[in-house]
Amino acid sequence: MILYVEPSRGLRGRISVPGDKSISHRAAILAALGQGTTRIDGFLESSDCLATLRCLSLLGVPIERLSPGSYQIMGRGQEGFREPKNVLDCGNSGTTMRLLAGVLAVQPCFSVLTGDASLRTRPMARVIEPLRSMGAQIYGRVDHTRAPLAIVGSRNLQGQTHELPIASAQVKSAIMLAGLSANGKTRVKEPARSRNHTEVMLQYLGVPVDIDGLSVTVTGGTIPQGGHIIVPGDISSAAYLMVAGSILPNSDFTVENVGINPTRTGVITVLQAMGADLSVEPKAGGGEPRGNIRVRSSELEGIEIGGDIIPTLIDELPVLAVAAAFAKGTTRIRDAAELRVKECDRITIMSQELARLGVAIEEQADGWVVRGGQRILGGKTCGHGDHRVVMALAVLGLGGEGPLCIQGADAVGVSFPGFCSTFGQLGAQLEERAKDAQLM
Repeated sequence: MILYVEPSRGLRGRISVPGDKSISHRAAILAALGQGTTRIDGFLESSDCLATLRCLSLLGVPIERLSPGSYQIMGRGQEGFREPKNVLDCGNSGTTMRLLAGVLAVQPCFSVLTGDASLRTRPMARVIEPLRSMGAQIYGRVDHTRAPLAIVGSRNLQGQTHELPIASAQVKSAIMLAGLSANGKTRVKEPARSRNHTEVMLQYLGVPVDIDGLSVTVTGGTIPQGGHIIVPGDISSAAYLMVAGSILPNSDFTVENVGINPTRTGVITVLQAMGADLSVEPKAGGGEPRGNIRVRSSELEGIEIGGDIIPTLIDELPVLAVAAAFAKGTTRIRDAAELRVKECDRITIMSQELARLGVAIEEQADGWVVRGGQRILGGKTCGHGDHRVVMALAVLGLGGEGPLCIQGADAVGVSFPGFCSTFGQLGAQLEERAKDAQLM
């Protein structure tokens, strides 16, 4: 797919974004592990989250789609999954693979987790090694570090204390999910705070979770209870709107019902530190914190981004690099080497594509140095099949001097279905086409 972007004179109106991807994955998995029936509203019907539903269905979990974004899931309990008759295809979703590895490690059945070509190159050792130390039998390519992953489930896993070398919500969650069925207590300690959606949802569904600073502990034998989960809008999706509204003149709009969990609001903190005119109106109820975010045009200033805030905005760094391109002065983004093992090497690819369009960007081992204020050109660029790269480039195009053509843009649906129509409702001109043609 080709995505065409026209420069914009500003965005105005009120809009909502699709449900949070991280929360949607966890809602489906915890509902499947639970006791009783759970209704989920606001579920993100992206390719990644639908892959999780397909895998759960193959494991014998009854799932009923009530309406767009609304699902009813009948919990199977801790031992109720059936052995799948086929491999479990996670598509492009690393979250699906890593979280299900934790779940399946304690299910008394054999299973194989695989995915597309990109997912099969992504490192899985960080989740496999702690699970194997608990007694899990997980085998994979490249000395058990790459998918496909073959898992022989066991009810004899032993709870342990795990000290993670890198803060990772996916690894933490996989260990916790295994710990729900392991013997004794399972404790995970991180070097910095990562997103805590699993902890919040477990507590919401009645599972005791002991949180002590950067450590979280669960006890084996505890089961989530059925309930009603409302998924807020995804702040990672809202980030593209926030950056666009900040850099485009005459912008004034509100993004409604966005998740504002403190472990995910690093992007708001950073944009405000750069001078963005963002105001947040919290809303009550629903378990996860949520609110409305008003965005108005502003003059951004370059800053340094690094340290403990990085785990709270790792997915937003590509679009923050775009914000830096429009800021006065220099922005340094560091401590983000994890970007090299996403759907593509986002550090290298963003450096190449932004430089092609006139951005003064220097690639670093763990991030970028961006000197703002350069002329942003139109022309052709490539998203390299990475949804976050594609959408970041689209925001750059909205603030550029000429039309932009983004090739390899098919992946947008991984996390933000309706990306173009959402921006269109605020007055932007983005168009998806099946094949290349002349620029608009």
